[in-house]
Amino acid sequence: MKALLLLNGEPYAGELPRGVPAYCCDGAYAWAKGRADIVKNIGDFDSLKEPPVPPPEEIYPSEKNFTDGEIALRKMISDGVTEIDCYGAFGGRADHFLGNIQLLHFALLHGVSMRLISEDTVIFAVRGTFRAGEFEGKTVSVFPFSSPLHILDSGGMKYGYPKVIDYGECRGVSNIVLSPSAYVAFGEGCTALVIINLGSV
Repeated sequence: MKALLLLNGEPYAGELPRGVPAYCCDGAYAWAKGRADIVKNIGDFDSLKEPPVPPPEEIYPSEKNFTDGEIALRKMISDGVTEIDCYGAFGGRADHFLGNIQLLHFALLHGVSMRLISEDTVIFAVRGTFRAGEFEGKTVSVFPFSSPLHILDSGGMKYGYPKVIDYGECRGVSNIVLSPSAYVAFGEGCTALVIINLGSV
């Protein structure tokens, strides 16, 4: 099942998909109401000036061990969601943004495909083979996400990759997808963080 996760970062100015259930976190309701099919409102609502619709099942304390985004992600996994497009994850506080990137790894460990989406960027984590063809003509960067990133093979990209990118290295930055069949194959157990620049090359 696919669903949207709406976070209280920089409001997403583009068109949100309709007909897809949306889990809305706290102040994201202010920019998402009327633009998404919100099925659950989640959070402490410390930054919201009006009661959300539908009413939250539970209001969490503002001082808690989990971010609103992590609470929502856990609920989505519990509800059987297997594919998540997340909006409002960018901008705002740097620690919140880095926390949202960490949620990609949490989702992947639970078998959930999750993407952070802004008007000009898509970020996601991947294991196995990254099929890059849908991003033909775009700039792609890959980073090790939890350990050294072993690259078995690649094709359809402007530049080749080293066999290993160690954690902390930037040798996977700014490649370009040249073919609809482009791919990058990662070693067993490796997790890559992939960043797509949707702007012109």
